Amino acid sequence: MKQNLDVFVLSDGVGETALRVARAAFIQFPEMDTTYTKYPFIKKDEQLNKVLEQAKAKKAVVLHTIVSKEICQIINEFCQDNGIVYYDILNPIIGTFSQMTHQEPIRKKGLLHELDKNYFDMISAMEFTITNDDGQNPKGLLDADLVLLGISRTSKTPLSLYLANKNIKVANLPLGPTTNLPEQIWDVDKKKIIGLTNDMNVLLKIRRQRMIAYGLDPDTTYSDENEIKKELDYSNEIYNELGCPVINVADRSIEETAAIIMEKLNFNGYQK
Repeated sequence: MKQNLDVFVLSDGVGETALRVARAAFIQFPEMDTTYTKYPFIKKDEQLNKVLEQAKAKKAVVLHTIVSKEICQIINEFCQDNGIVYYDILNPIIGTFSQMTHQEPIRKKGLLHELDKNYFDMISAMEFTITNDDGQNPKGLLDADLVLLGISRTSKTPLSLYLANKNIKVANLPLGPTTNLPEQIWDVDKKKIIGLTNDMNVLLKIRRQRMIAYGLDPDTTYSDENEIKKELDYSNEIYNELGCPVINVADRSIEETAAIIMEKLNFNGYQK
């Protein structure tokens, strides 16, 4: 029987950092039935008191990324006084850096999501990627930071959008024996091209489920094993001709595939 656990995620900003840390930690305990409740834009007011009282009533674990010393102290002391398990994610790191650099932190909330040049570069990358999704704009292949190739159901579009969120301008192109490759692909710097592939059994399952979701017969040419083999063989021929790296996305998350791509293309962290 799974053990139930409530996790309260508090932030004086959007709260995505704290939520990601919480999920990354608790996913290591698959026998726990964990419920996450996110409370963004926390201030010193009645809302904060209500949240803390709810945490006490539910015996929740509290994780927070509060940068305000005053609010942080209120949360930490309340949790200590009431036996609530809590974790202050940012301040131990901030304190260490402060000691190391002999500088005081500015303690301004929301800096991670400020509308700076980096933010607008990300918006530009997103717009480019949407415009150049699924081979819509062949001329855009030459302006892309990255070109993804693959047959249907190799995660081209979600992967493109995820990478665009890292400020990478992505164009993706579907492959198939009956599709015509745009001539621009042969002029793209081969170092910018990544081929995507998938396992036969995974493709069969995904494509059949897709047909069923549309209310159609799952046994179609689209989900036929022989036809999928032809597509895989064709894509491998193209990859060999281009001399590009190939990544098998089977059993890989979008994040994991993106990390492999960024490493191969020497994109440093979240920036090019």
